Parts: sequence; structure tokens; C-alpha cells
Amino acid sequence: MSFVLGLFTDLDGTLLDHATYSYEAAKPALLRARHLSVPLVFVSSKTRAEIEALRRELGNTDPLISENGGALFIPDGYFPFSVDRAVSCAGSIAIEFGEPYHKLVQALEDASRESGCRIIGFHQMSVEEIAERCSLSVEQAMLAAKREYDEPFEILDDLRRDALLKAIEARGMRWTKGGRFYHITGDNDKGAAVRHLSELFRRQHKDFQSVGLGDSLNDIPMLEAVDIPVLIRSHSVGELRAAVPRARVSDLSGPQGWNEAVLDLLKAF
Repeated sequence: MSFVLGLFTDLDGTLLDHATYSYEAAKPALLRARHLSVPLVFVSSKTRAEIEALRRELGNTDPLISENGGALFIPDGYFPFSVDRAVSCAGSIAIEFGEPYHKLVQALEDASRESGCRIIGFHQMSVEEIAERCSLSVEQAMLAAKREYDEPFEILDDLRRDALLKAIEARGMRWTKGGRFYHITGDNDKGAAVRHLSELFRRQHKDFQSVGLGDSLNDIPMLEAVDIPVLIRSHSVGELRAAVPRARVSDLSGPQGWNEAVLDLLKAF
């Protein structure tokens, strides 16, 4: 094999089951990727704390991209060269793309008032409410509440939805839609962070090729940024196909589809 492959993957609804958060069905592909030393980069709307917990569970030591591209975290010494724009961050170096969390919350509240559209964001929920709405344990919800660059929210007045989203954009912020929530972010998305990390991989391996796996609308920037985009089948597959027509589509959904797609890609190795 003349090239080095790297996997950039969404989590909820992709590697993890949407309802149970289990990756059990993806274990054969996870083990195969590890055996081949294929980098596996988690690219999620989840917080750094949530992703790091999953990385510890899986023994993953590759970089991660948190909160819809809010920041890229690279373990110390991962690349044999210095990385521009990086700041030291507890055993890692971090490259920030997003806006501070408090600015996002303020912009969301201002947009809600201006548009007359009621919302409920994570900052308005107790840990117990987050746990209930996301089907998480209280301990997992505590990690989900450690927001740094992205605020998930629900829209309570659907008729005012468009006015709210326009008000968010008027404040120089972006919005996107994940599997469960809308999200407000700064001028960042998954794609920008994936491109940045891919270039670092290419400094080390000139023939590096990136694979992106996702199932939701917030994955579109990532899927557009990679060499080989893969859609994991979901209710959004029609919109995703229209946005990324060159993408492959798995037959199955969730971790079953992830397992199928990754094993197929790794056959050549």
C-alpha cells in the first residue's frame, strides 16, 4: 500500500449507537484499524471531556476534534515537528478555532430575544435534565456540560425557527444541526479542523489520505474536507447525499454501518 490512511469519524449515530451510545457492533473494525496502526480521530459535537473518556476506554491515543471543530487537541510529541498556533494544554497541545463559550451563550440569548423564539440551551439545564434529554448517566451528563466552544440547544417555537437562525447569523455566529440538538458555534466547523489536522499528517506522510465518516448535517463540512467521504445511513441520508454527492453510503446505520464501511476500506491493507 503506497499511502497512509487516516479515519476522521463522528461519534453519535456513527461510531456510537444513537440510542445506547454503544460501539459494540463496530469492534471488529476498531480492532482492525488498531492492528494496522491507522489513525482514528474522533470529530464530534461532544466536549473534550466526553471524548477523552471514550478515548481512554478504547485505548485511543490519536488527536481529537471537539465541539464541532471548536478546537483540535494533539497529544504531546505526536508529530515529530513543532505545530504552529498551538498552546500547551495538560498533556496535549491545542489549536483553537472557536469562540469562547460565554460569547456563544450571550449571542444565543440575544438572538432568542430578538427573534421572539424560545429556546433551551445546555446552560439553562441542570445536569439531571441533560442526562434525561440525552439518555446519559449523571456522570456522563457532567462531562457533556463542560462546554468550551459550542452550545447545544432546542428550539421551542418552531414557527420562529428561521427568525432565530437568521438572528444567530446576524451576530457573526454559525448554527448547525446534530442528531439531537441545534448548535451555535463561532466561525468554525468540523471541516476546518479536519483540514488543518490532515495537513499536519501530510507533513509526516506525503501520501496521506483522509476518510470521513458521519451521519448528520453538522458532518457535511468534514465530509467535504476529506479525500474519501462516507455517509453512515440515517434519516438525513438524502440531504447528505445532495450535499456530498461523491460520498459512499453504508447499507446499515450506526456502528453496524461504521463497521461495514471501515472494514471495506481496510481490505486493501
